[in-house]
Amino acid sequence: MRDSIALAAIGLGSVLVILLFLAFKPSRRGRHTAEYLAGQTLKPEPAPVSPWSRPWTAPSSQEVQAIFKAERAQELTALQRERVWAAEFAALGVDYDFPTVPLGSLVKRERVAA
Repeated sequence: MRDSIALAAIGLGSVLVILLFLAFKPSRRGRHTAEYLAGQTLKPEPAPVSPWSRPWTAPSSQEVQAIFKAERAQELTALQRERVWAAEFAALGVDYDFPTVPLGSLVKRERVAA
Protein backbone atom coordinates (compact mmCIF):
# COMPACT_ATOMS: atom_id res chain seq x y z
CA MET A 1 0.00 0.00 0.00
CA ARG A 2 2.80 2.37 0.91
CA ASP A 3 4.56 1.61 -2.37
CA SER A 4 1.50 2.47 -4.46
CA ILE A 5 1.01 5.76 -2.56
CA ALA A 6 4.67 6.64 -3.01
CA LEU A 7 4.56 5.83 -6.73
CA ALA A 8 1.39 7.89 -7.15
CA ALA A 9 3.00 10.84 -5.33
CA ILE A 10 6.16 10.61 -7.46
CA GLY A 11 4.12 10.33 -10.65
CA LEU A 12 1.95 13.31 -9.68
CA GLY A 13 5.01 15.32 -8.73
CA SER A 14 6.71 14.62 -12.03
CA VAL A 15 3.58 15.61 -13.95
CA LEU A 16 3.42 18.88 -12.00
CA VAL A 17 7.10 19.60 -12.71
CA ILE A 18 6.57 19.03 -16.43
CA LEU A 19 3.48 21.24 -16.47
CA LEU A 20 5.26 24.03 -14.59
CA PHE A 21 8.23 23.79 -16.93
CA LEU A 22 5.98 24.09 -19.98
CA ALA A 23 3.96 26.93 -18.48
CA PHE A 24 6.91 29.08 -17.41
CA LYS A 25 9.47 28.38 -20.11
CA PRO A 26 11.05 31.49 -21.65
CA SER A 27 8.94 32.78 -24.52
CA ARG A 28 10.25 33.20 -28.00
CA ARG A 29 10.05 36.46 -29.88
CA GLY A 30 6.40 37.28 -30.37
CA ARG A 31 4.34 39.39 -32.69
CA HIS A 32 4.54 42.47 -30.49
CA THR A 33 8.30 42.88 -30.64
CA ALA A 34 9.93 45.66 -32.64
CA GLU A 35 11.78 43.13 -34.79
CA TYR A 36 8.56 41.47 -35.90
CA LEU A 37 6.69 44.72 -36.50
CA ALA A 38 9.57 46.19 -38.54
CA GLY A 39 9.14 43.52 -41.21
CA GLN A 40 5.38 44.13 -41.54
CA THR A 41 3.91 46.40 -44.16
CA LEU A 42 1.08 48.59 -42.98
CA LYS A 43 -2.13 48.26 -44.96
CA PRO A 44 -3.97 51.55 -45.28
CA GLU A 45 -7.43 51.58 -43.78
CA PRO A 46 -10.18 51.81 -46.36
CA ALA A 47 -11.88 55.17 -46.60
CA PRO A 48 -15.25 55.23 -44.88
CA VAL A 49 -18.10 54.87 -47.34
CA SER A 50 -20.86 57.39 -47.04
CA PRO A 51 -24.39 56.01 -47.35
CA TRP A 52 -25.15 59.04 -49.55
CA SER A 53 -22.62 57.92 -52.16
CA ARG A 54 -24.86 55.19 -53.59
CA PRO A 55 -27.91 56.05 -55.67
CA TRP A 56 -31.36 56.38 -54.16
CA THR A 57 -33.29 53.13 -54.65
CA ALA A 58 -36.68 54.05 -53.20
CA PRO A 59 -39.45 55.72 -55.21
CA SER A 60 -39.37 59.49 -55.44
CA SER A 61 -41.79 61.68 -53.53
CA GLN A 62 -43.65 62.49 -56.76
CA GLU A 63 -44.26 58.78 -57.40
CA VAL A 64 -45.52 58.23 -53.86
CA GLN A 65 -47.79 61.29 -53.99
CA ALA A 66 -49.22 60.08 -57.29
CA ILE A 67 -50.09 56.73 -55.69
CA PHE A 68 -51.75 58.24 -52.61
CA LYS A 69 -53.60 61.02 -54.45
CA ALA A 70 -54.90 58.98 -57.38
CA GLU A 71 -58.55 59.86 -57.95
CA ARG A 72 -59.62 56.31 -58.75
CA ALA A 73 -58.36 55.18 -55.33
CA GLN A 74 -60.19 57.98 -53.50
CA GLU A 75 -63.54 56.63 -54.71
CA LEU A 76 -62.94 53.21 -53.11
CA THR A 77 -63.60 52.05 -49.57
CA ALA A 78 -60.77 52.24 -47.06
CA LEU A 79 -59.92 48.56 -47.34
CA GLN A 80 -59.97 48.60 -51.15
CA ARG A 81 -57.83 51.76 -51.15
CA GLU A 82 -55.24 50.02 -48.95
CA ARG A 83 -55.14 47.10 -51.36
CA VAL A 84 -54.71 49.40 -54.37
CA TRP A 85 -51.88 51.26 -52.64
CA ALA A 86 -50.18 47.97 -51.72
CA ALA A 87 -50.50 46.77 -55.33
CA GLU A 88 -49.08 50.05 -56.69
CA PHE A 89 -46.11 49.90 -54.32
CA ALA A 90 -45.56 46.23 -55.18
CA ALA A 91 -45.35 47.22 -58.85
CA LEU A 92 -42.54 49.61 -57.88
CA GLY A 93 -40.81 46.87 -55.89
CA VAL A 94 -41.50 48.38 -52.47
CA ASP A 95 -43.09 46.53 -49.57
CA TYR A 96 -46.05 48.59 -48.32
CA ASP A 97 -46.24 47.65 -44.67
CA PHE A 98 -47.82 50.77 -43.14
CA PRO A 99 -51.56 50.15 -43.30
CA THR A 100 -53.76 53.09 -42.32
CA VAL A 101 -56.83 50.93 -41.75
CA PRO A 102 -57.02 49.36 -38.29
CA LEU A 103 -57.08 45.68 -39.14
CA GLY A 104 -58.46 44.78 -35.73
CA SER A 105 -61.84 46.12 -36.78
CA LEU A 106 -61.84 43.90 -39.90
CA VAL A 107 -60.60 40.66 -38.40
CA LYS A 108 -62.67 39.06 -35.69
CA ARG A 109 -60.89 36.44 -33.64
CA GLU A 110 -62.71 34.12 -31.36
CA ARG A 111 -61.17 32.71 -28.25
CA VAL A 112 -60.24 29.08 -28.44
CA ALA A 113 -60.09 27.01 -25.30
CA ALA A 114 -56.75 25.34 -25.24
